[in-house]
Amino acid sequence: MATAERKGRLPREREDHFMRLPGAQVVSTRALLMVRENIRAAIEAKAMICIYGQTGRGKSLAVNTSLRELAPKLTRRIQFRARPSTRDLRHELFHALGLQGRPPSHAIEFDRVLRGALEETHVLVCDEAQWLSKMCFEYLRYLWDDTASDLTIVFTGGNGCFEMLQSEPMLESRVYVWQEIGRLSLDEVRTVIPAFHPVWADADPDLIALCDQEAAHGNFRAWAKITHHLVSGLRETGRAGVDEELLRWAYSKLPAQQTV
Repeated sequence: MATAERKGRLPREREDHFMRLPGAQVVSTRALLMVRENIRAAIEAKAMICIYGQTGRGKSLAVNTSLRELAPKLTRRIQFRARPSTRDLRHELFHALGLQGRPPSHAIEFDRVLRGALEETHVLVCDEAQWLSKMCFEYLRYLWDDTASDLTIVFTGGNGCFEMLQSEPMLESRVYVWQEIGRLSLDEVRTVIPAFHPVWADADPDLIALCDQEAAHGNFRAWAKITHHLVSGLRETGRAGVDEELLRWAYSKLPAQQTV
């Protein structure tokens, strides 16, 4: 759980992987390398960028990993799990920016305080951006348009994020780069999964391909779940490595639609 002093900061590296999978490593997929370069370009241009894609494809990991390298001290992050009001957004920004005291009670004063604080913040990450309303997008555009700020805004989100931002012409026209995170190809799976976790380091490449074709389907979150189950299975059975029987047992625990 994030502590009060961590609120608004990039998460720690141990929180990158689904369920904090012990032993998991960040691997340099093509998508991650592209995210890093696109964010670098957006920071240089002081622009908005949108990183989007379906759930479990590593969007947040790629963004967080890139920003730890590019702007670790100048990044603040907000996230919503339900549709916020503009008031909610103001208060979330107030706390994410580490402002002290009570939030201002009047909108004009609140906006002045936030604009001043954003002059010291170069990157604002809006995670799960598909939850933001039209009014929230308008408010973020208003803050970004402030000429006193060198702000870069990184929108990230899953299903519906692209459509939501595209539906707001005043915001869409200001987005400098759009990047969709797709599935890992089978060729990339064969390359990156052995480096992802030690359990796969000496696994038969054909088993890795079988797992992807029948269960993981290029989705990193699915790979993390299967790996969790494999680690437990290896420990409980005392087996030395991954075999087909254990692998099928591990991914039998995924929903049926993920294993067709």
